[in-house]
Amino acid sequence: MSDTPTNPEANHTTEIDRRNTLNTDTMQWVSAIVALAGLGLVAYPFMFESTEAAVWNDTLTGTAIFLLAGYNFVRLSRDRLASVGVASLTTLLGLWALVSPAVIEMGSGLLATSTAAGGLITVALSAYNAYANSKADTPEHTPTRA
Repeated sequence: MSDTPTNPEANHTTEIDRRNTLNTDTMQWVSAIVALAGLGLVAYPFMFESTEAAVWNDTLTGTAIFLLAGYNFVRLSRDRLASVGVASLTTLLGLWALVSPAVIEMGSGLLATSTAAGGLITVALSAYNAYANSKADTPEHTPTRA
């Protein structure tokens, strides 16, 4: 006798379940890197020559990114999915940090480059976090039985 299962749907279901499972440990690191990028944004104006507007901009934006990414980090550390809304808001704040050197006088080229780089890291990782968690969270991707 053969050891292969007679029900081909059983193999198909476990394959789909494996594909839709999100590794919360990996996503936890993604959120931690975004939180560190937020802390970097807070620190940059005090490390480089900056204007008052740049200090306020980077401090407020960086603090918000740190708090939002930290919230998702805590959720993921408790083996829950990250909040897609929070990750999306973090992505928008990262976009602002990316374009803010073109809108606000930063005071130095190093600060402008650092702010844009922190924004780019935040955008890329937060968008990935939102995408991955939304795919794992949607019920229409679960297989249906006939």
